[in-house]
Amino acid sequence: MAALIELTSALPGRKASRPVRRQQLIDATIAVLARKGFSALTVSDVAKAAGLSVGIINFHFESKEKLLSACLAHLAGEYSRNWKRALATPDASDAEKLLLMMLSDIDDGVFTNDKRGAWMAFWGEAQGRPTYTEICSAYDDERTNVIIDLCEKIIRDGGYDLEPTIVAQAIESLNDGLWLGVSPGNAYLKSTISTDSARLAIKASLRSFFPKHYSP
Repeated sequence: MAALIELTSALPGRKASRPVRRQQLIDATIAVLARKGFSALTVSDVAKAAGLSVGIINFHFESKEKLLSACLAHLAGEYSRNWKRALATPDASDAEKLLLMMLSDIDDGVFTNDKRGAWMAFWGEAQGRPTYTEICSAYDDERTNVIIDLCEKIIRDGGYDLEPTIVAQAIESLNDGLWLGVSPGNAYLKSTISTDSARLAIKASLRSFFPKHYSP
């Protein structure tokens, strides 16, 4: 409830531009998804969280499904921009870029309770809604290709007897597991880990594959 009050108290005025209003509604949707889950979310909930009318939601998004698709596209785009910023760190080596990419998964900017809760809600619906898979697939493919390329360069530089694609899959699988382990309200994992422990695990996994490039 405190988060909801904080959200509504910071809302822009009635004359907010179309992009600002759309973002306001997306932010409210993320908050409601995290609080109530996918199946329980209603347009009225989102309108209340945003401090707006249901009619405004229909004007900007036409339907609940389009609102949710726009929300997922926002989350996926934000996640992509976040790891790309890490990748663009000046003067970083390939090994440093890979580490920064992995750590960006639990960066404070994209790893908030509300956003994690919203991601979990969408993941629970992805199999039955091909549109959600389509929204994320291009982002996922791009990230995977970058990780494979970095692994290939590190393997070549260190003379490791490893297959880049297999290593990339292993690293990403570990990151996904850590992400789920830290996520709140996770029905699949009974115990959770801290973000600090997750960061240490990421570093340890990279060191196990590439000991010449990652010191203890």
